[in-house]
Amino acid sequence: MDKVRLYNKTFKTFIPNERIMSAIDDVAVKINKDFAGCEDVPVLLCVLNGSIMFMGELMKRLDFNCQIVSIKLTSYEGTNTTGRVKQAMGLTADIRGRRVIVVEDIVDSGNTIVELKEILAEQGAAESRICTLLLKPEAYKKDVAIDYVAMEIPNDFIVGFGLDYDELGRNFRDIYILDTDDDNQ
Repeated sequence: MDKVRLYNKTFKTFIPNERIMSAIDDVAVKINKDFAGCEDVPVLLCVLNGSIMFMGELMKRLDFNCQIVSIKLTSYEGTNTTGRVKQAMGLTADIRGRRVIVVEDIVDSGNTIVELKEILAEQGAAESRICTLLLKPEAYKKDVAIDYVAMEIPNDFIVGFGLDYDELGRNFRDIYILDTDDDNQ
């Protein structure tokens, strides 16, 4: 699909699925290198709901044993961040003393990442690393290091491959950007 309509907005193809898969391949190589030969079982922390598709693809490419844990945080309403991060669902397992790889769909303002790092420290994680499918470097101004970045993108609103516009569009296999040529935007 070249264009999709969600509510009152039209989006056009921005990143095709083949490019997404290639970027996930590349980031998995880096993670596998860093965790090669590990004897512990690291935790992959899926940040719901947006990271589900990225998590599913990433974990298929990892060569080491790992456990999946989830958490749900919210900070968006429509196409805008609220600036406040709310915990909608806590961690689904004990991570005390464990190494955690946070699997995030997108890092823009960084508010969620800062909140996650605090939660993981409070819960006793031995170490936490951040892995994101997408990074918006223009928007990200926090001091928390992003350890693994699959792709950098401009500071535009996008949907697809797990990312939503008011809970719609997550199921698209490609990533779409707001179509500014559409007069109804």
